[in-house]
Amino acid sequence: MTPIVITPVKNSLDTVKRTLEAISGSDMQVDYFVFNDFSDAQTEEYLQKHQQQWGYTLINLEDHVNTPSPNYRTVLIMAQQMAQDRQTDLIIVESDVIVERDTFSQMVKHHQSHLNSGMVAAITVDEVGDINFPYNHIGQRDPGVIKTNRSLSFCCTLLGHKLLKAFDFNELREDKDWYDVHISKKSRSLGFENYLLKQLPVRHLPHSSRPWKMEKYSNPLKYYFKKFFLKRDRI
Repeated sequence: MTPIVITPVKNSLDTVKRTLEAISGSDMQVDYFVFNDFSDAQTEEYLQKHQQQWGYTLINLEDHVNTPSPNYRTVLIMAQQMAQDRQTDLIIVESDVIVERDTFSQMVKHHQSHLNSGMVAAITVDEVGDINFPYNHIGQRDPGVIKTNRSLSFCCTLLGHKLLKAFDFNELREDKDWYDVHISKKSRSLGFENYLLKQLPVRHLPHSSRPWKMEKYSNPLKYYFKKFFLKRDRI
């Protein structure tokens, strides 16, 4: 079955271009959808003009909601319905992630060989190949395939069709911004197994679409002020 691949986009056009190009070069046929979450005019114009070149269908969230970004809950609900209509898996690739040619085929292969898998994630590395955020806790001695009880990020992650059938994303809380932690836990609570593929790296350029989040490392007091008092980055 042909998986659905989605990429939510909020500005960061330089990394978006690299993400789109990489996905277009996949060795596996996928149905690819880009969700434009109220990006600036330059990014929106690029996304509109390059659908045929990079092989995606553009969905402008301004045609569906009027709430300010991030609108990840809306994206997940819409993508889940698409996957369920096709009875297939859903792969999420963030707009600051560059996949390899065989990333999708290897993720699907692992998922199909582990019938109880709920989520399968590719590990993230920097431009020189070192493991980076959000998987800094993974060490050199860890195995190539890790069945994990820790949360998986949505940087590059497959959500299996059985998990999508078992958990309705309409139940996701509206007062949150990000849902990878919650869905990871829900997958395990429903009896599924989650896997991190250390042997399958993808390049990650963290927080490129929301550079203020880098303040978590450079100026944590400012970051946590925004998180708690301005209610940003709600997990």
